[in-house]
Amino acid sequence: MKGRGLAIAAGAVILFLYLPIAIIVLYAFNADRAQAWPIENYTTHWFSDAFANGSVRQALLLSLQAASGATVIALLLGSMAALAVHRLRFFGREAISFVLVLPLALPGIVTGMALNATINTAGIGFSTSTIIVGHATFCVVTVYNNVIARLRRSSRSIEEASMDLGADTWQTFRHVTLPVIGTALLAGGLLAFALSFDEVIVTTFTAGTQQTLPIWIYANLQLPNQRPIVNVVAVVVILLSTIPVYLAQRIASDSGGPGSRS
Repeated sequence: MKGRGLAIAAGAVILFLYLPIAIIVLYAFNADRAQAWPIENYTTHWFSDAFANGSVRQALLLSLQAASGATVIALLLGSMAALAVHRLRFFGREAISFVLVLPLALPGIVTGMALNATINTAGIGFSTSTIIVGHATFCVVTVYNNVIARLRRSSRSIEEASMDLGADTWQTFRHVTLPVIGTALLAGGLLAFALSFDEVIVTTFTAGTQQTLPIWIYANLQLPNQRPIVNVVAVVVILLSTIPVYLAQRIASDSGGPGSRS
C-alpha cells in the first residue's frame, strides 16, 4: 500500500512537470491556427512551414553557433579551473571555488544587466561573440562541477606513478588525467550546450537585434498568425535541449558520476 502511494505521488509529480509540455507538443500538430481545446483536427504541415521560414532557420543557426562557442569556452575554462582548485593548495582556494559556482545561482537578469553594461561601456558592439561570452559565464559552472567532482573521486597515485615512470606533465595529463575526466568533460559539455541553446534572459541583454531560437519564440508568441509555427519551434527547442541532457545523464550514470552538481 505504501509503495503504491509513493508510485502515485511520483506519477503526480511527473504529470505536474510534463503536462504543459505535452500540451505544447499536441498544439504543434493542431490543424487550426487558434489554440482551442479539444483539438479537432491534426496536421504536420506546420512543421514544413516552420522549416521553410527564413527567420527561423537563421535563429536556429545562431542558437547552434552560440551554444557551440559557449560550450568550447566552458570546456577550456571549466576544466582548467577544476584542475587548479583541486590540484593546488593556496590561500582563498575555497573562496575561488565558491566564486566559480556563483554565476549559476545569480538571477539571469542581474547577469544580463551586468554584461550589457560592460559591453556598452567597452563600446564592443553586440554580436554573436557577445552572446557566446554571456552564455559562457554560466556554462563554465556545469563543466567545473562535473570535472572537480570526478577529480575528487579519483586517486592521484596513478598520476604520481606516471611521473615516476618518466612521463612529463603533458604526457601524464594526456594519457592519465584526461582519460579519467573524459566522461565528466563530455557530460559537462552536453549540459553546457543544452543550457546555452535554450537560454533567454542573458541572451536578451547580449544579442542586440539578433534573435536566437528562444528569443524568436518570445518575439512571435503574441502574433496569432505565427502561433502554430511558434508551437513547432518550441517542440524543436524541447528536443534539442532534451537530447544532450539525456546523453549527459546516461554518461554520468554509466561512469558512476553525478550530473552537473558536485
